[in-house]
Amino acid sequence: MNKKLIAIDLDGTTLNQDSMITSKTKETLKKAINAGHHVSIATGRPFRMSHQFYQQLELTTPMVNFNGALVHIPNQHWDGERETLINREIAFEILSQKKQLNLDFIAAENRDTFFIDSFDFFDEKIFASSRPGEKNLLSPKNLTTNPTSLLVRTDKRFAEAVSAELTRQFGSYVDVRTWGGPTAILEIVSKGIQKAKGVQEIANYLSIDQQDVIAFGDEHNDLELLDYAG
Repeated sequence: MNKKLIAIDLDGTTLNQDSMITSKTKETLKKAINAGHHVSIATGRPFRMSHQFYQQLELTTPMVNFNGALVHIPNQHWDGERETLINREIAFEILSQKKQLNLDFIAAENRDTFFIDSFDFFDEKIFASSRPGEKNLLSPKNLTTNPTSLLVRTDKRFAEAVSAELTRQFGSYVDVRTWGGPTAILEIVSKGIQKAKGVQEIANYLSIDQQDVIAFGDEHNDLELLDYAG
């Protein structure tokens, strides 16, 4: 049997309803690894919200974060690492239109931290932090480098219109995706970013043919990956 690359989404797939990996899931993936196959995480989460699962599964493979904007091997140098960023000026331009766009908040994220323009709608589940401080405020003083991803929250009634307007203004540079779940959160990443691209890079690195890629996912951000998998 050819070696397989098994690309796994986290939320709604590898994680249970309590956002945990069950012992059965871990055991199953461990058996695949012991049989010579490769398991790689491909998630929309930033690294700071997924590193614990990488460690729990005792992985050594590259992983995909931010839906493909970051491809890396955690905690080590890798020549194949790629991080595709967004011009920070787009974040501030959206911030200047916050009222017109009916946004609750605008946030910018990178591998290690986040910045949000207001704590009024702060949700610690989204940002994996219970104590944001002044250093987390979205401002030119704090956001001095280009972010990996932007998040904006609006009312569900406005989500489609907001997505269309952001695409109209910035569609040459970014893609806008809708998160699953009850909250109307839009994620903005660099143009052309998707999980499939990141997993393809990992497959090439591991010398795995496309027909030997297996993918598991449950949301819109997994569609291209599921199509790509053999």
